[in-house]
Parts: sequence; C-alpha cells; structure tokens
Amino acid sequence: LRPRPSPRPRRSALVVASTSERLNVVLVGAECAPFSKTGGLGDVMASLPKALVRRGHRVMSVIPMYNHYDECGEPCARVSINVMGQAVDVDYFHVHRDGVDLVFVSHSCFYEVAGDIYQGGTMGVAWRGALLSQAGIEAVWHVPCGGVPFGDESLLYVANDWHTALLPVYLRAFYQEHMKLGYARSVLIVHNIAHQGRSAPDDVRRLGLPDHHTGAFYLDDPVGGPCMNIMKAGIEYATKVIAVSPSYAWEIQTDEGGWGLAPTLRNDPHKISGIVNGMDFNEWSPEHDTFLQSDGFQNYNTDLQGLWTGKQACKAALQRQLGLPEDPYACMIGFVGRLDEQKGIDLVLNSEGFLMNQHIQMVFLGTGRPDLQDKLYDMQQRNSDKVRAWIGFSNQTAHRITAASDIILMPSRYEPCGLNQLYAMHYGAVPVVHAVGGLRDTVRHFDGYNEGTGFTFERAEADKLQWSLGQALHCFHEHRDSFMQVALRGMHQDLGWDHAAYLYEQKLLEAKYAH
Repeated sequence: LRPRPSPRPRRSALVVASTSERLNVVLVGAECAPFSKTGGLGDVMASLPKALVRRGHRVMSVIPMYNHYDECGEPCARVSINVMGQAVDVDYFHVHRDGVDLVFVSHSCFYEVAGDIYQGGTMGVAWRGALLSQAGIEAVWHVPCGGVPFGDESLLYVANDWHTALLPVYLRAFYQEHMKLGYARSVLIVHNIAHQGRSAPDDVRRLGLPDHHTGAFYLDDPVGGPCMNIMKAGIEYATKVIAVSPSYAWEIQTDEGGWGLAPTLRNDPHKISGIVNGMDFNEWSPEHDTFLQSDGFQNYNTDLQGLWTGKQACKAALQRQLGLPEDPYACMIGFVGRLDEQKGIDLVLNSEGFLMNQHIQMVFLGTGRPDLQDKLYDMQQRNSDKVRAWIGFSNQTAHRITAASDIILMPSRYEPCGLNQLYAMHYGAVPVVHAVGGLRDTVRHFDGYNEGTGFTFERAEADKLQWSLGQALHCFHEHRDSFMQVALRGMHQDLGWDHAAYLYEQKLLEAKYAH
C-alpha cells in the first residue's frame, strides 16, 4: 500500500552571515578532496574552508602537491626552510577556488608518495608533516593571495591529525620564542586519535627542536610502553583541540577511548570540544545526484511522494544491476565502509542466521582484511538470492546503494564522526548504528513514539545489533507509515556545513583571545 501523504516538515535553515570579526584562518592538512583523499580528513579540508568563507573569513588551505594539477600553473613563491636539521627549498602554487586560497606545497617527497600518501613509516610521514607544517606557517608571508599576503593579524592556524600536529609545537618553538607571530594561535582537529605518530623515544632528537620542547613528546603508555608521541605534543601545545563530534570528544578523554592520551586530554578539559562534520550537498543530494541519472536510477525530492517513488525506482535499478530478484517488498540493507573490526563487519557476519531468516536483501561495498572479504564472498555464495558483496570501492556504487537502500547499517565499534549516516539520512535511508562517537550525536533512536531518525544499539555485540535491526525491520514491514516518517525526519535535518562552520567560528574566536 502507498503510504498516506503528510505535510512536508520545513527544513531548518541557518542564515549565513559574517561575524563582526574577520579572521585569517590557515588550515593545514595532508589531504584535501578532490586532489587527494583517503578518508574524512580529505572531505573536511575541502568543505570546512568554503563554509568559513561564507561566514566572512579569509581562509587559506595549505596542502601537499602530490601531482602537478593543471589549474595550478607556475609556482608563485619559493622559500627555504629547515626540516629536522636539513635545509629544504619548497615551491608554492596558488589557486583561488570557491573563495578559498588553495596553496599547494611542492617538494619531491610528496610526488614520491602520490600512490600511497601515508607510506614510509612513522618518521617518513613525520618528516613530510614537519615540512608541510613549517611551509604552512611561512605561507602567510610568502604567498601573494590576490596580491596581498595574509600577514599575521587575527591569525589562526588549524592543524589536522598527527600528520600536522607538529605545527603548534613549531609555531611556539621556532617563531613565538623568537618574537614572531606572537598573536597567532593554533587549533588541532582530532579526526582519529588511534593514529598518533608513535616512534622510539630517542627519535624526538630527529625533530630538530630545542631540548626544552622535547619533553612534551614523551609518553609512557602502560600498554604500548615508552614512546615519542607527536599527537601528544600537538595536544599540549595547541590553543584549542577539537574532536570531530561531541561524543568523540568525551570518549577520547576516557581510558578506554583515548588510546593512551586520555590523561593528557584530561589535564586541560576546557581546551577540548567536539563539532560534528557536515556534508557537502553539491556532491550528495538525491535531487541532483548525477549518479542517479542513468541505468534506471532516478533523482527524487525530499518529500514523501519523492521519497516513495524515487526509493522504489532506485531499489529496482540496483537489484537489476547486481542480479538480485526484483522484489519491491524486500527491505534493502546497505553497508558501505572498510571491511575491518573497527567498522563492525564481523558483527554482521556473525548475524547471518538471523539476517537470512528476514525478508531482506543486503548489499556490501568496501575493501579491507582479506579474511573478512572471503567471509563476505562465502556469505554471498550461500545466499545468492539475498546478498551481494562488491569488494573494492566505487563512488558511483556508493551513491546508488545509499539511494536504493531502505536501511544503512553502521555497527562501528568506534566512529569519531562518520559521514555515511549523514548521507543515508539525507537520501531517506534509515540508519541502524552502534551509538558511539558521531553516530550517537547524529542518529536519534526511534522508540515508536518519539521524533527518532534511526535505530541504535548500545554495545558492539551481535545480539544487540540483531535487536536494533529487528526493530527497524518490524517497523519497515508492519508499520510502513511510521518507517517513512523516520526517513523523512532524517531527510529534513540540517546536515550541511554551515552550522558546523558557525561552531568552528566560535572556537576560533575563543582561541584568538586565549592567553
């Protein structure tokens, strides 16, 4: 039966207005989409700068040049910097795009790792991060953005993850202690605290820092043992530390979630906050998604009629594409992500008996551990009328699975922010998630009566996943009107970057006036 029409809720809107203070913001990161991307960091480096520009700030993004990009033209400046005791010449290339000054740092060390940007072990990545961090600091003087360099007034540096966590340290040790950039402040965004830049304790001598700055790098971890830890020093030296969701900011201050750095974070809890990432509506929008304009897929509006007709058309198209039976009554469940323990794929595999007794079809997209890939293939072989596993990654297929799915499954053991649940909700796919990190902050559990936007479970255990998914499936099959309202509430949330940029702006202003 076709669900009853209902009035479309009005999407919450944020009026984007400039603050009374115009900041000069320099974001420095190891990747930035579409030029380089391995995960969420690349999306943040692409989207957050544009959102800050819309709020009236002047923004520069400093990123490595892994390839010579056609639009970059000729270098606009050259500078000589000292990287871990070695004199290095780097070229700057400048592109003004979407209001953001994109500054590419050119050096052979980046070209050499273009195929795998984090290769080379901890100290190899640390050397490139040290070069990028210092080039980012220096860029405000040397790159003539629009004919006028940024200069050092109202200047905020934003480092991202351990790869550039040396920036706050270098800012103080090499500049502020020498009467330069005295009013500049630094912010460190923690995308995933599990990656910290750990190495042997004596490797701190290779960083080229004065002795009185080396103590901040030492960590005596009860589990991992003594080590040099670049993330630890970045946290201690940064003016503010921002995790990529409020719940993740809390989790990393616990002994269970801090990966050895919880005591460091608890030393100054007022420094720590969390802001959920936004999503890019230019890339992810069911109304305009170019991947839904062929092969039987179709764009659809975010009202009830659009969701119903569009979801049915996309589901049928995906079933044909993957060779599944065309069954409009089967609940299509999608999983898009890495096939590893963190993403909880083993919980899904351990629930095969429960899942295959339901009226569902499951589609997996991802790559990861070979043993988990093999188990997914085996699951497909045993249940060829219900399961398809696409090992690898295809951006087109990710969009199509999101559009076709009734439910998106995210049973992650930990998830700093997560973007797939945002994409899912905007496309009318109801998320079933483990309530951790950004998943807890963005998905409200539906109990049959409240204004929920999905279904959650509290512990990463197969029976808890089955309980939550069972609730979602019961709602889908027996109370379709309610299920559609859950999907519509997800679609009508403000999931974009403008609100996140406002929250970042507040933290940047706090950092500016911090002592």
